[in-house]
Amino acid sequence: MSKAGSAAGAAGGAAAGGAAAAHAAAVANAIKASGVLIRVEPDEFQKVLDQVDEPLVVVAESGIFGTKYEYLTSWRGLAFFTKSSRPVELPGAAAVVRAKKIWIPG
Repeated sequence: MSKAGSAAGAAGGAAAGGAAAAHAAAVANAIKASGVLIRVEPDEFQKVLDQVDEPLVVVAESGIFGTKYEYLTSWRGLAFFTKSSRPVELPGAAAVVRAKKIWIPG
């Protein structure tokens, strides 16, 4: 691949990553503005993901004594959050944003 092709691919990837990050920020701002955040069990979160054609899912890992997986997505104007000791199976069409941390109020 030429340097120009490589640079174009990197720019496209950066743009897609920037768009996903902007969407994640919009979800976070919506939560702050509306205060609507729905905490659900992992199986209910999976059901929400099944309703969306191309979901954007923010994923973070946390935990001191064992890994916990945290997930955040939006559907129909609501934000859904879950935490699980096992990874949640994400749809193949999901856009995934890996975050260092997901901060959830209260």
